[in-house]
Amino acid sequence: MGTRDITVNRRRGTSVQFEVWAPQADRVTLHCEGVTAALARDPAREGWWTGEAEAEHGARYGFALDDGPVLPDPRSRRQPDGPDGLSAVVDDARHVWRARWAGRGLPGAVLYELHVGTYTREGTLDAAAARLEHLVELGVTHVELMPLCPFPGRHGWGYDGVSLWAVHEPYGGPEALKRFVDRAHELGLGVVLDVVHNHLGPSGNHLPRFGPYFTDTHATPWGAAVNLDGPGSDEVRAFLLGSALTWLREYRIDGLRLDAVHALYDTRACHYLEELSAAVDGLAEEVGRPLFLVAESDMNNPRFITPREENGLGLHAQWNDDFHHALHTTLTGESQGYYADFARRPFAALAKTLTGGWFHDGTYSSFRGRRHGRPLDRARVAGHRLLGYSQTHDQVGNRARGDRLAAHLSPGLLACAATLTLTAPFTPMLFMGEEWAAGTPWQFFTDHTDPELAEAVRRGRRREFAAHGWAEEDVPDPQDPATRERSCLDWAEREGEPHARVLAWYRRLIALRRAQPDLTDPDLADTKVAYDEDARWLAFRRGDVRVAVNLGAGTAAIPLGTGRVEILAAWDPVTPPGPDGLLQVPGESCVVLTQP
Repeated sequence: MGTRDITVNRRRGTSVQFEVWAPQADRVTLHCEGVTAALARDPAREGWWTGEAEAEHGARYGFALDDGPVLPDPRSRRQPDGPDGLSAVVDDARHVWRARWAGRGLPGAVLYELHVGTYTREGTLDAAAARLEHLVELGVTHVELMPLCPFPGRHGWGYDGVSLWAVHEPYGGPEALKRFVDRAHELGLGVVLDVVHNHLGPSGNHLPRFGPYFTDTHATPWGAAVNLDGPGSDEVRAFLLGSALTWLREYRIDGLRLDAVHALYDTRACHYLEELSAAVDGLAEEVGRPLFLVAESDMNNPRFITPREENGLGLHAQWNDDFHHALHTTLTGESQGYYADFARRPFAALAKTLTGGWFHDGTYSSFRGRRHGRPLDRARVAGHRLLGYSQTHDQVGNRARGDRLAAHLSPGLLACAATLTLTAPFTPMLFMGEEWAAGTPWQFFTDHTDPELAEAVRRGRRREFAAHGWAEEDVPDPQDPATRERSCLDWAEREGEPHARVLAWYRRLIALRRAQPDLTDPDLADTKVAYDEDARWLAFRRGDVRVAVNLGAGTAAIPLGTGRVEILAAWDPVTPPGPDGLLQVPGESCVVLTQP
């Protein structure tokens, strides 16, 4: 850390050890509360500078390299005035944790993706914490917070963060995050944090002045890649590892979601993700509670979730976009872009993901113009290692108008989407508001303080969607405060119809997932699927549990066979199958039952 070893001396006050990695500097000067002090080279660590100074909790400080300006600490734990301001000393010992928390692992989990800035209109961690009882009543096990690292301005998605050890001040800063985690744990909820290690935002990033944090050897959609394999990369990797472990240790977070791991370019024999997974597993053993890593990846590469001892990277789970794409095309009929391959035979594509995990497992991808992915070994990969979802911040927010499924589908089809997500053999994840069919969109919004950058983002967004046939005036202005306001959840909706009925359905399905062991069986190979593309129905079996969804307009006769049936949940009234073994499911409806 930039500050460590905070000690109190009765005569001298509070003493803080400051340190910073700046291998290219000839001099490093600490500026702390109006006092300057030269740091000394650390003889034990190449490129490091250290020094001790008196400073209280909250003291503002920064580092000047040679004759340059005073810069915030790369490992700052707090940026009270934003990414370009001075850093602040944080004494972690000041927070007294209330919750006794043994941890909550990924097997059997139901995740809930939440954006702090729009979960409530206040847009703070404290306001979000006040709404956590809703998640307890819903039945989810973990809340997944979208990125919290500081970025310029007040409102944004968070994927342009630039201070990877700190918490966005408008959300409440580090103390508010600790209060949020404490409250979640008191309620029995685990907390997952979305972290971005593949790039930093375009504004407020001071890391290149300190050292070779980036490299031109590799390129990403956001510019130069993070330096994971070039000269100086040992310290860059340690910087990212230290940030990750700090969230898990100091903030008691239970898991991390790793953004776009395909952009973590690393040619070293031990990949950064392997090093990270080993460090997290080691910390879990040290603290005595389960910790996990979830990768965002559409590469369909089993190595990400293969154990390290089997030459894998050892991550604990990854997002499954193929399940989303197959489900989305089956529900909506959309066929543009990456949906094209799934839309040719959507029910077959959905069936393949339900039984094999991925659709593209070495098959040709027309969107990519090449073969993509490789098969999962279903005998060795547990189902909970893949996350399944019908909506996410990406799949909603990266549409031109940020429209949710609720803007296009009937309540019955929304119930079918929920049923398929919450009974599939994956770890389900919900996107905030979907559980009550929120009528509010979730749009792309920014608050860039650099006028040129703001205009570039505005033009780029409109140009991107104009290429897909959208009129420029139909694409919301990311910089308009109204875009963020439209994206805030309307909590009053839950009381009216059809929202209340959809919410009750989600609660029922999550309760069934807890009550029926077959629904959390890790064996992917145990799922058996039948479907009819023309009649638009699909049914699958997991142990004794049967799930049937009818996406067509008329009643579907779905063959279940004879035998005793117990209906566990039905969106519309359904009678058990007769002697012919056919279950009559009304149009745009679904049912979950057991049949030993």
